[in-house]
Amino acid sequence: MRYCCILILIKFLLVIPFSTYAQQYIPFAQHAFNGAHINPAYVGYKEMWYAQMGIRSQWSKFRGAPTSGYASIDGIIDPIWKRHAAGLQIAYDKIGVQSATSLFGSYALRLQIDEDDTQRLSLGIAGGVTQYSLDGNDLVYIDENDPYIPRGMITTWRPDIRLGAFYYHPNWYLGLSVHDLFSKSDSREDFVYNQNSLEGLYRNTHAYIMLGGAIPMSEGFIFRPSLLVKDDLIGPTAVDVNAMGIFDEKFWVGLAFRSRSKIFDREYDDLPLSKFTAYKSIGLLAQLYTSSKLRIGYSFEHSLNKIAGMNNGTHEISIGVSLGKSMNRFPSAKYF
Repeated sequence: MRYCCILILIKFLLVIPFSTYAQQYIPFAQHAFNGAHINPAYVGYKEMWYAQMGIRSQWSKFRGAPTSGYASIDGIIDPIWKRHAAGLQIAYDKIGVQSATSLFGSYALRLQIDEDDTQRLSLGIAGGVTQYSLDGNDLVYIDENDPYIPRGMITTWRPDIRLGAFYYHPNWYLGLSVHDLFSKSDSREDFVYNQNSLEGLYRNTHAYIMLGGAIPMSEGFIFRPSLLVKDDLIGPTAVDVNAMGIFDEKFWVGLAFRSRSKIFDREYDDLPLSKFTAYKSIGLLAQLYTSSKLRIGYSFEHSLNKIAGMNNGTHEISIGVSLGKSMNRFPSAKYF
């Protein structure tokens, strides 16, 4: 049964359409603590109602650098069988004069795999809308009468859906998901200013693969490696590799390596700006359980390329709150 579910998980990824144009995503580093924004099937994993919010300042003190924020809540709908879970995710992302604000609701069907209920396969779907905006007031221009520069804010709304599958075992997990399935819809051409299609504002379809484990090394210490791969099959592939230690189930700390560079031979290599897509960083991840209900997370990233000397690094902080008692009849720690 266990291997059947894993095969279903892999097949689920293979049937998802991936036609896209460019890679755009919010690179939150603390997905290691809560995967609900990446995978709708993750909701309900902690088997209690859980809320989290965070902010991210990328390449701080760099003019026009990305700033992002999010808030989420998810939990189990049916406390006895724990087969159904739901969640709500809000995210904001701004880079330069462009911004995107999204609101998505998620549902996950959680299938029990073993009698002890330590393994489940979840299938999730999320639906919502994203508001794309461009603020012409922030543009710097020479000709004030240029008709191609908007005066003020222009916005549009787009509905979209996300799909995901998530399998977890006490010692490891595997998740697959896809975002923005409607990104290639013809309706995107509706966002036009002065006969110029503003396609650059839109996020495009992305596939995510998340994999990790929790390996007991000694009493009070658990080694937690994880891997996240983000790809649109057109642009550069992004890979996050984390290696963390969990001490007494209260303090998590480790290193993170992030790379967005050429892995596959693709057409974007022929574009003039292709050299600017390469990005690598190394960082620190930490999370502290200040009480049984409150978690505080912090991460810092330092660029490993030429942009390193132009900014003060990337900072991200998050706060998570458990809103109720665990619904797990067979208590086990939740390391993922």
